[in-house]
Amino acid sequence: MARITGSWLSGPNAARSDDGTEQSYPGEWLGLPSDGPGALAGLGRRIAALLIDWLMSMGIAALIVNVFSIDQSLSTITLLVWFVVGVGAVSIFSFTPGQLVAGIQVTRIDAAARVGFVRALVRTFFILFVFPAVISDQDGRGMHDRATGTAMLLGR
Repeated sequence: MARITGSWLSGPNAARSDDGTEQSYPGEWLGLPSDGPGALAGLGRRIAALLIDWLMSMGIAALIVNVFSIDQSLSTITLLVWFVVGVGAVSIFSFTPGQLVAGIQVTRIDAAARVGFVRALVRTFFILFVFPAVISDQDGRGMHDRATGTAMLLGR
């Protein structure tokens, strides 16, 4: 009897549908186009967006530490700024500043609605641990996106 859901132990056959066919391109089974606006964002754009967001957060954290003479570590303040900006921007605009520059956005795949605060909070919380964002499925979506029913799509 076949399992309804596959796991990382299932190997490459987990990327096949029930009838044994493979998808032609990542996102096909999600109903997304193969390229252009609305297609799944590639790893390069996602890493660039994260790098831009992190560097921006480091700059803001450095200002906070210098202006308020906080004795806290710069890395801790940077992480807090990154988290707050990530949750706030994704829940309101569906993209962070880095994602805007990279031309990608976070979108729900289960409904035509905004990501919302709770999904943005859970998604960003999972990214904090890095590991869920590194493990991806056949569509290239990380565990944090699968858990929240979201995907990073090309916006332009």
